[in-house]
Amino acid sequence: MALVFASDLQNGGPKPPREVVLVVLGKRVSAVLLAGATMTSMAAVSVATTAQSASGASSVNWAKVTQLTKTGSKSMTALIAAAKKEGHLNVIALPTNWANYGAIMKGFTKKYHIKINSANPEGSSAQEVTALQVDKGRSSAPDVIDVGTNYAITAQSSGLLTPYKVSTWNAIPSGLKQAKGYWFDDYGGYVAIGCDSTAVPTCPTSFTQLATLAVKGSKYTVGLNDSPTASASALAGVIAAAIATGGSIGNVAPGVTYFANLNTAGTFVPGKSSLSTVQNHTTNIVIWWDYLQAGAISAAVTGWKIAVPTDAALGEYYSQAIAKAAPDPAAARLWEEYLYSVAGQNGWLAGLARPVELAYMQAHGTANPAWVAKLPAVPKGVTLTYPTVAQITADATTVNNTWAAQVGGGG
Repeated sequence: MALVFASDLQNGGPKPPREVVLVVLGKRVSAVLLAGATMTSMAAVSVATTAQSASGASSVNWAKVTQLTKTGSKSMTALIAAAKKEGHLNVIALPTNWANYGAIMKGFTKKYHIKINSANPEGSSAQEVTALQVDKGRSSAPDVIDVGTNYAITAQSSGLLTPYKVSTWNAIPSGLKQAKGYWFDDYGGYVAIGCDSTAVPTCPTSFTQLATLAVKGSKYTVGLNDSPTASASALAGVIAAAIATGGSIGNVAPGVTYFANLNTAGTFVPGKSSLSTVQNHTTNIVIWWDYLQAGAISAAVTGWKIAVPTDAALGEYYSQAIAKAAPDPAAARLWEEYLYSVAGQNGWLAGLARPVELAYMQAHGTANPAWVAKLPAVPKGVTLTYPTVAQITADATTVNNTWAAQVGGGG
């Protein structure tokens, strides 16, 4: 709220016969009312005093706020006002067709009238962490990141993140958030084998079957969504292949060997596989998250089939975090509050991803039942497994050390 002075009020009515002098010193207001001062002038003193008190909220250092209060200078109302004053939010590596982020970003802007600057929408988790480092101090630096949990841990250990607990903190399962709030999971799904049924004779439903089909001279061309040395989702694909071929979560070496064999056969396509590589027939099989295939490929490719492998049902979540050097600290916190509200969580659900608060929302009747019913199916009798942070970290280290030598640097 802007300060309102006596002269502002006088412009709308008769000018008082005597001047009103206001001296504002911090929170103290002294007024010398000369003879003949009107009630309008006295009202101005009151308005100015109230405005000065309200403006005190602007003195909050939002970069240091770790949780909102119900009322006062660190409440949701104060946060909204501060975020609107900043006027913009910097995000990175958020494709509009990734888990419905396009609609989610539009919803945030529509509700709060805050512009979103979206950088490098096709970027990887590794590139997000790099941006936190190289863009630190710039007005264009990321305010928030959305990365694989192992990358969130890397960013935390590098001192790049700041703790914050959203208002719905208790609705997030304890195993899916860092205790102090340095990162917290947001949405997830399962590794899936996607297949263009119009281009290949048989769509595989397991890694074992895929290995027998994608042999030298076959029509099968297989791709990951990116390099597993840079992408959490590609790493998950390698871990899933390891589970199916004698390895396990925490023992990813057989997964690296699996893709090395496909590469030797000439059926593995290094690099980043996506809708464009499917449409130009570079890849007809993509190993990627079920919900991203459903949202980014199925909608555009007739005959695209998605199968959660019967020999490796691996699930993971991505993680949110706020940059320690966020140029827009209030907007960053308001963005997280929006993502973890009913609207934000249902936004991911509409994108066929499983929001982290889904169980809580279903128990309290706030999850959209129509969108829950559309979630990609998991084969009956298959046991879903979720890796721990320690296991993901160990597997990432193994892949980073062996992938280039065994499979190739391009994929």
